[in-house]
Amino acid sequence: MLVTTHEMLKRAQEGHYAVGAFNVESLEFVMAIAKAAEAKKSPVIMQTTPGTVKYASLEYLAAMVRTAAESVSVPVALHLDHGDGFDRCMQAIRAGYTSVMIDGSHDSFEDNMALTESVTKVARAIKLPVEAELGKVGGKEDDGPAVEGENPYTDPDQAEEFIERTHASSLAVGVGTAHGVYKGTPHIEQDVLKAIRSRIDVPLVLHGTSGVPDDQVAQAIENGICKVNYATELRQAFMGGFMAYMAENPSCFDPKKPCVPGMERIQAVVESHMDNLGSTGKA
Repeated sequence: MLVTTHEMLKRAQEGHYAVGAFNVESLEFVMAIAKAAEAKKSPVIMQTTPGTVKYASLEYLAAMVRTAAESVSVPVALHLDHGDGFDRCMQAIRAGYTSVMIDGSHDSFEDNMALTESVTKVARAIKLPVEAELGKVGGKEDDGPAVEGENPYTDPDQAEEFIERTHASSLAVGVGTAHGVYKGTPHIEQDVLKAIRSRIDVPLVLHGTSGVPDDQVAQAIENGICKVNYATELRQAFMGGFMAYMAENPSCFDPKKPCVPGMERIQAVVESHMDNLGSTGKA
């Protein structure tokens, strides 16, 4: 069943667990994640970036996720990840997305607030949740600019003002994680996270989680994280399964066959994360 993230994240916050938000790139990703959620009886968020939207379309992606949501007994939300502007968010809402993120984190604090408020004004009227971002999550998200050499941490004082003025439903925070593949062992600044949590009460979101040790993620959930994003790890899992099959079967010309082990690897990764996030059995 397709739902918004409002109740999903509220329950996670009250229950001290997190909901996994998994980026989908194709039909195979959608099917594998839906299968994992059903197996684990876990709520799940499927999300798409502007890059994926440009490759396919909001309508194609929404139709696939809607079909998957109708085939399982667990709550499924369809979320626009890193929405790159007011127009993109409105297009996603019209296409049937049940949650959107507006990412103004690369703008000034004031411009970020103004952009976020422009989206929340519309979304609140139709009771649709809006995620925003404050602070810098490092690395390179999708086809956006890389974040290097800037203070990566969300300021707790600014976070409080930001939520009061924009009325964002949830907030992605900069606490030391980065998009893409880590070169070393990542480290979440738990004290920064706790300081942010002490100032605002909306659900907090952790981006750039692929490759972050499970114990750090679990501690971040204890300190207020309610939504955890995964993207790079799923791509690696799928392509690993796909390429392994093709290496063993180089004459194969049926694309469905190598996709099967790719989907199996995605499902295994997603199920493992659901266990660690504490969402297993929470549907």
